[in-house]
Amino acid sequence: MKNIHYNKNIPLRDKVDIFIAGGGSAGISAGVTAAREGLKVYLAESHTCFGGMATAGYVPLFMQFGDGVNFLADGFGREVYDAVKQAGGILYKDKYLSIPAEKLKRIYDTMAVDSGLDFTFQTAVVDSVVEDKSVKYAVCHSKNGTFAVEADVFIDCTGDGELSLHCGAEYSFGDENGNTMPGTLCSLWANIDWNRAEPPDKLNIAELLEKAFRDKIFTVEDRHHSGMAQTGKNLGSANIGHVFDLNAADADSLTRGFITGRKYLKEYEVFYNKYVKGYENAELAASGSLMGVRESRRIRGEYVLNIHDYISRRSFDDQIGCYCYEIDIHPGSAAKEEFEKFQNRFHTSRYQPGEHYGIPYRSLRAKGLENLLVAGRCISTDQKMQSSIRTMPGCFITGQAAGAAAAIAAKQNCRLSQININDLQNKLTDIGAFIAKK
Repeated sequence: MKNIHYNKNIPLRDKVDIFIAGGGSAGISAGVTAAREGLKVYLAESHTCFGGMATAGYVPLFMQFGDGVNFLADGFGREVYDAVKQAGGILYKDKYLSIPAEKLKRIYDTMAVDSGLDFTFQTAVVDSVVEDKSVKYAVCHSKNGTFAVEADVFIDCTGDGELSLHCGAEYSFGDENGNTMPGTLCSLWANIDWNRAEPPDKLNIAELLEKAFRDKIFTVEDRHHSGMAQTGKNLGSANIGHVFDLNAADADSLTRGFITGRKYLKEYEVFYNKYVKGYENAELAASGSLMGVRESRRIRGEYVLNIHDYISRRSFDDQIGCYCYEIDIHPGSAAKEEFEKFQNRFHTSRYQPGEHYGIPYRSLRAKGLENLLVAGRCISTDQKMQSSIRTMPGCFITGQAAGAAAAIAAKQNCRLSQININDLQNKLTDIGAFIAKK
């Protein structure tokens, strides 16, 4: 690819205490947490709403907020949990909460505005300026054009680690061969008769899929099927259909993925109409405007949280939260044996009630950059641990911690590495976070 030299003067939009890239589950948590500390916080969100995959992406369910004994995503996560339940979210198996996307958008809007957070939608981070191992400016582009924001502390909540990439941070990508989990284009469905539909845990979806495979309904015989969850009177959201060989850090790959995902959803409409009770008149109402990306860049931090930490239920002196979701690495292909390996790994990695692992503050600090934190699914982990921490409640936990840490650093005018960990843990405890140490 040929390079060109491009030089342009751009306006400085503002000087703030904290700049946040991305307003998904981690970003909204970080932004509200920091803004409530009375600091000047600006958040740039590239899409049209807060919430990311929960809203624009139509993911049907929040994974568990707790370990069956402790509410691990406490603080900001509990506020969201309570608000969604009040708005009509339905609890499945006493731990998975359905997501009414439009209502959640308004919940997040209200939380952001009430906190005093400054933010703009349709604003993407496109570059940065780094001086002496510190980020000086984030360069953004919006409907107003290209501009810069100066800040004392920066937080990358983009999911794909885009701000960190622009800052030159180290990162890992996928497994040892660079392969990542498949994506899913989640979807919204109408005209479901929930009174007649079998509950997901009682529906023999595997048998129905095999019948559909024999009838040549699907282009790809994908046995991994998460199904639908009720998100309205006659509405449901679905996490169905894998887009294999997806590279979420490549625009061409994502473009092909959207086209493939939309093609598959039409096949699922035929499947549900023909084979599944209560879905005879189900109609695909919308596909997500964001691809369901499970994995891309993992930004290298001062500590890499890893599978051994998961197995040992490890705790840390610099713990900023705890979580418990299973090791959930989706099959890399539609091969039946790949699905069987996934099932075995997923079910055998489950914790018992009350069990959890710790999340160290060091995994949120981008290595080699004094004032950059990372929150959400791109924090410093290995691939297996990333498949657990990537869920929305996990993002609430790390986002809240990043927001609190950034606020302390900004107030004390110190480096992120100089924060007294007891001060951070006490602040998180004060705002409701669950921080347990052995």
